[in-house]
Amino acid sequence: MAMVGLFWITPDAVYVGSPPTAIGSCVRLTAGGLEAVDPDGSRTWTWEGLRSAVVDDVPAESPSGRASKLLGSVVSAALGAFLGEGPPEMTLRLETADGPQEVTVYAAASGGYGAEEAALSQDLLARFVAGTADPRTMEAWGREHGPEGTPKRHVREALLRTWLEA
Repeated sequence: MAMVGLFWITPDAVYVGSPPTAIGSCVRLTAGGLEAVDPDGSRTWTWEGLRSAVVDDVPAESPSGRASKLLGSVVSAALGAFLGEGPPEMTLRLETADGPQEVTVYAAASGGYGAEEAALSQDLLARFVAGTADPRTMEAWGREHGPEGTPKRHVREALLRTWLEA
């Protein structure tokens, strides 16, 4: 599993924010669109049916958060869900033909996200909505490199730029 920007990538899936919590909540990216899963069920949106997708309330990295312990974030997210506390919440705001929708997603970076990574991630989400990028590129990377863990910041930013140009 690896965190790249606002995305959590496993060999099998790509998520916005953290991987599924202990209660199963998550937002998964697919070639066809977004799937939000929570204890009350799931909702899906096709990329063609979305006008925009933006993550708000992204926790910003503080100077002391530069050395975030990413694995610790996932462990604390899992424990937090079990104990009733969890990682910071973010809001995925979707603009659809039926009007605005909001989905809660959880931050995977305990120390917050760097500004550049967050901005590149937002740009990539916009490209998915526009149909000019495909999450399967990230899935392929996850199958090959996800088990290696989260890369260093400069590598994550380079990956995001590469995916934006694909």
